[in-house]
Amino acid sequence: MPEYLLQLNGITTKKNRPYQAMMNHNGSGGSEKSPGPHDRVSRFQKASKVIQISIRRNAPIEMGGCNCPVVVEGINDVRTLRELGFVGLVEKVNRGWPISKLVAYLHSTYGVRNLEDGGGSVILLMDWDRTGGRLQKSIRERMESLDVKIDEELRIELMKTMKPEGRTVESLRPHVASILAQMSDF
Repeated sequence: MPEYLLQLNGITTKKNRPYQAMMNHNGSGGSEKSPGPHDRVSRFQKASKVIQISIRRNAPIEMGGCNCPVVVEGINDVRTLRELGFVGLVEKVNRGWPISKLVAYLHSTYGVRNLEDGGGSVILLMDWDRTGGRLQKSIRERMESLDVKIDEELRIELMKTMKPEGRTVESLRPHVASILAQMSDF
């Protein structure tokens, strides 16, 4: 028996917590999902809303958008965004450039604010794993030091809502149909 499991009066506990304390309020012991805002449908609805807002910001001005580029890690992330309906500019971090050169390029190309809506000049969408978090922080801090406004709402919401489905942008790919179906409801 592993060290973290103990036998107390015939009841197995984890770290000396009684079995009943480990049970969900519905008595399932954690094997069933509890109803409420954390269910898959409501999570996909929230993700769909923020994706739809970002698609509008990303769209070219001719299509009624703000021409705000999305910055992602690599080519698979670009493919996923295209499948989700992003039609505007998408910039890749992994192009063989050091971060400082990428930041200088983004600053000189897109400026400090989006001229159409006054929002962030770029939508920064790194994966929500450890490496993506480090990249997000590094790029954000460097761009903010140049007074560039960054839009991170898409990443923040996807981190909250889509973590069970994966920790990368490309992990959204199998769920594109479900997300698009939720978008059509708005």
